[in-house]
Amino acid sequence: MSSIESMASVTPADFTGQVEFLHLCPRAFLPMRSVPTLTLIEGQGIEGDRYCLSGGFYSHKPEEGRQVTLFEIETLEALKRDHGIDFAPEEHRRNITVRGVPLNHLVGRQFWVGETLLEATRLSTPCKHLEEITGKPVFDPLINRSGLNCKIIKGGHVHVNDIIRAHRVG
Repeated sequence: MSSIESMASVTPADFTGQVEFLHLCPRAFLPMRSVPTLTLIEGQGIEGDRYCLSGGFYSHKPEEGRQVTLFEIETLEALKRDHGIDFAPEEHRRNITVRGVPLNHLVGRQFWVGETLLEATRLSTPCKHLEEITGKPVFDPLINRSGLNCKIIKGGHVHVNDIIRAHRVG
C-alpha cells in the first residue's frame, strides 16, 4: 500500500505521527530558526515566537486559535514531486513540521504533540506573503495543504521526534 493510500485510510481517531522539525521566529520577515525544542504556553503561544510576542505578520488580527501552527512534511515532498519546487521546512513558516498526521482531518479535534495538548481550530490558508519572501510559486499548490492552526490546551515542551497522537476522551 502506498503512503497516499495508507493516509486515505487513516481516521482522526487512529493516527500516530512524529515531529520532524521545529521552528520559531521573533519578528515578521525574519527567517525562521530551527530549534530542537519549543516551549508551548497554554492559551498564549510559543515562548520566543513572533505571535506570542505580538511581532507577527498577522499580529494585528489576533486569533486565539493561531497559537501554534503545523505543516505536513508530505506536502513538501509533493511540492518537489508534483511541481518541481524545493521548499525547505523553514520556508513554510509554520512552527511544527509533522510526518504521518492527517492535519486536514483534525479541525475541531484535540491531539497530543509530545506532552502538549492542542486543539485544531482551522486550516491555515496560503498567502502571497509566502511567495514574496521565498520567491517561489507556492500559493496555488498550497491551497488546502497549507497547514493547521491550533490553540494550546496544555502547555509544555515539544521536541523533534516527539510522537503525535489522537486525544482520547474517557
